[in-house]
Amino acid sequence: MTENNPDSPKEGLKSDTSNAQAKEAYTKAGVFFEQNKFEEAIGLYTDAINIDPSYASAYFNRALSYAILNRYSEAMADAQKVLSLEPESFDAPYVMGIIYEYQHDYETATSWYEKALSRNPGYEQARARLEQIKNRLTPVPATLEEQKSTTLQTQSENTVVQEGQLKKVKWHKSNITFKDVVGMKKEKTLIYENIILAIKKPELLKAYGKKMGLGVIFYGPPGCGKTYFVNAIGGETGSNVMIARINEIVDMYAGNTEKNMHAIFEQARNNTPVVVFFDEIDALGGKRDGGGGGGDQQNFMRMAVNQFLQEMDGVEKNPEGIFVIGATNQPWDIDPALKRSKRFGEAIYIPPPDYKTRKQAFIYNTRKMPIGRINFGRLARATVGFSQADIEEISDKAALIPAAEEDRTGKSRKILMRDFIRMIKTHGNTLDEWYAMVKKQIISKTETQIVDGKKQTIVKEGKLSAEEKSKYKALIKDVKRNSNPIYSLIKKAIRYISLYAV
Repeated sequence: MTENNPDSPKEGLKSDTSNAQAKEAYTKAGVFFEQNKFEEAIGLYTDAINIDPSYASAYFNRALSYAILNRYSEAMADAQKVLSLEPESFDAPYVMGIIYEYQHDYETATSWYEKALSRNPGYEQARARLEQIKNRLTPVPATLEEQKSTTLQTQSENTVVQEGQLKKVKWHKSNITFKDVVGMKKEKTLIYENIILAIKKPELLKAYGKKMGLGVIFYGPPGCGKTYFVNAIGGETGSNVMIARINEIVDMYAGNTEKNMHAIFEQARNNTPVVVFFDEIDALGGKRDGGGGGGDQQNFMRMAVNQFLQEMDGVEKNPEGIFVIGATNQPWDIDPALKRSKRFGEAIYIPPPDYKTRKQAFIYNTRKMPIGRINFGRLARATVGFSQADIEEISDKAALIPAAEEDRTGKSRKILMRDFIRMIKTHGNTLDEWYAMVKKQIISKTETQIVDGKKQTIVKEGKLSAEEKSKYKALIKDVKRNSNPIYSLIKKAIRYISLYAV
């Protein structure tokens, strides 16, 4: 790395070592990094740092290795160390941006990328990642009056929590539309008919006697696009999008959770038209008959659900341009009262991506990257059973490999097929474990037990009622298939052949 042009040969940061042993360990670490052996690389970068605790480039490259392995706190500590060694470094803010972007904290990532660009306006890697974030989600003021004061605009977009109570709730405008949602034609049609029309053309539906709902539930495996769909709905309808975060709503002190719930709906009424999004709604609107014999925690959650029902009833009587969307990976855990008609009357399944969708996802996520010749079909086969979030992260991290190489050598190149293959091997699949976990909860199983010396067959029912089995049959089908040992072997074989037998 160098403090000048990133395209020039990069010998190292100003405070880098002159110790031959440290340099040797650093060079060996770079070889392991290029071989996708990040743990080994971290060990050697650590050796170099132990020899010379002020070796800035070693901290920087160890931070990149930690980020690729999702060890964000360690990556952040190393990036902060680079900043302490080189206060004017533009590389350290860049890697800080990467760390926050991987954690989907796009606002913080944006501020770090902008800091990197302010220190080096020619830093194209930071500029490219910044543009990619802005294409995903661009907060804008709702009215021309808000454009008159940057201070007022900033205040209106920040969530403010004081002493466990929500005082202001963040909202944004989205520039994502259905064009940015790859595949899922069936789901797009359902969402258009049940949500888009209800927001954009309510009078049209009323003219045909269509009963107007005020909310839907998105359900399905994690990382498959539920949140992304919410932002696409905001972009398609021009509505404000308000993210209601469970960790900001639920508070340990009695009464605060209910007040926070009321504050969200109250501020939604002040920013219509608005889509209010409750992610992991089962954590807030859980069943009130969950057992356990009572207790403070259960009483608190019962009161939270009751408040939620009251707020939804208020919207039902006077919608005022408010549409509520809840998302969950476990819809059977949501209180039945919330799921009844006109509260969350419709449940839409967001499935894992099929081959065509995975292929389109790779094409979409790399559309603004400097890529070489890429076999997108092979990538789609190598990621069978992966989620959309997996594919997005693999694409991001594949771009990091040539970026890190340019940082070390000063030579730029395109992102190649081998970079994606390396990241797929490293990243792995996040859904298989989820399917196995869910299967234990919802699928009935037969067990043989010995009672009084005799074998007895006992059927242990899952936690789904007969009605829920019918309602969520698409998800149940996917859970059974993906947790089936034979199908799991088939998926592994397809991945292995796609990764190695070429």
